[in-house]
Amino acid sequence: MTTNATTQCVIFPELFSKPVVARFDQHHGSSDGGAVLLKSADQRLRLTERLAGCIEDRRDSAKITHEISELVRQRVFAMACGYADCNDAARLADDPIHKMLVGRNPIDGAPLASQPTLSRFENSVGPKELLRIGEALAGAVIERHRRRLRGKARRVTIDLDPTEDPTHGAQQLSFFNGYYDSWCYLPVLGFLSFNDEPDQYLCTAVLRPGNAPDKAGAVGILGRLIERVRGAFPKARIRVRLDGGFAAPEILDFLDGEPRVDYVIAMAKNAVLKHRAKGLMAHARRRSRKSRKTEHVYGECRYAAGTWSHTRRIVIKAEVVRHPGRKPKDNPRFVITTLTHSPRFVYERIYCARGEIENRIKELQLGLSLDRTSCPSFWANQFRVFLTATAYVLMQELRLHAQKTPRARAQVWMIRDHLLKLGASVVVSARRIVLHLPVSFPDLDAWQRIAVSLGATAG
Repeated sequence: MTTNATTQCVIFPELFSKPVVARFDQHHGSSDGGAVLLKSADQRLRLTERLAGCIEDRRDSAKITHEISELVRQRVFAMACGYADCNDAARLADDPIHKMLVGRNPIDGAPLASQPTLSRFENSVGPKELLRIGEALAGAVIERHRRRLRGKARRVTIDLDPTEDPTHGAQQLSFFNGYYDSWCYLPVLGFLSFNDEPDQYLCTAVLRPGNAPDKAGAVGILGRLIERVRGAFPKARIRVRLDGGFAAPEILDFLDGEPRVDYVIAMAKNAVLKHRAKGLMAHARRRSRKSRKTEHVYGECRYAAGTWSHTRRIVIKAEVVRHPGRKPKDNPRFVITTLTHSPRFVYERIYCARGEIENRIKELQLGLSLDRTSCPSFWANQFRVFLTATAYVLMQELRLHAQKTPRARAQVWMIRDHLLKLGASVVVSARRIVLHLPVSFPDLDAWQRIAVSLGATAG
């Protein structure tokens, strides 16, 4: 059988007791019927509205078919539903659900924007507008959790983490990075967590050139986040948690100068620190020889690098790693901190918890294609990163409302596949729009619970 993209009917003559005919003739149907949850979440957060308000419309008002807010919503909701590329716009232009999400009549409304229109839109946003968008995104997330917690969090943790964004073309400011052995961008992502809650909420995503050091831009990002967090939670203690690439004197001095801010920052080993850990390493080796297992011992010291303004507390993890068939390997680790807890508690309970950020980054990359930064322009790619981050914030909002359901800890792709990807037939009457959704899908109860939590009523 030859492939024919225009085929509207296929027949399976021998699969079952009778021939099965599949007809593509449901003109008012969609495979994203559950995505109305995204619209409800966005309405509560006013997220796409805030982002659209940051963008100046320089087009001729007499020739506008698609408002800025419609273009933002079209891209964000499409990304959340798994359509990362503008190329998908042609196939979704008349999708009734996606037209509803943008605010158009699902049946009689005009088609959505085309790929060229969306590409021109992405390339029209400048650096000043992007700065406002970043502020709006962080402000919306922080305000959401201020309302949720009534401004009474006792501790707010800020995590920054860089990640690799490989590039495969001639993108502006894409450079070869020896550490990652690739041409790439190096975006830095910021997350917030509250009290002892297990979730980390994305609040910023800043694209950087491929040759940027980890510390690049960190003081500015931290300064803006700390100011906003302090305004929303004036009584909270703020904790900053960073990996070793951020252990720069300007970052440490900045954090030392901020009131009611603690930090836990990894530090690369050097000859002086390894000498300070010598006794602890000897203890760890003795324990490992005796147990024939990986062992670690904790301690601390005071230390000041040559570029530091004063000494700081260093938590030492002296570890000997054993793998079957290999020689034991020394693995000393060091963390700079202002906290007064025991060394073991600081390292295992506080610093190691930042490893969960890697799962959030995987969600962004694998579930929402954060690395689809294929525009030639650097600023257009930053805008794409913000749009992806916005889609992720909406998905996190759905997960927050999925508490006490089987999807309370679901990854992004599970939320999409089980809650958004529902076959729907759309019927419009004079009084209302009716979505005919399947009765038999497994997450019906969870979907209804989330819908009610987002403001829907039983009818």
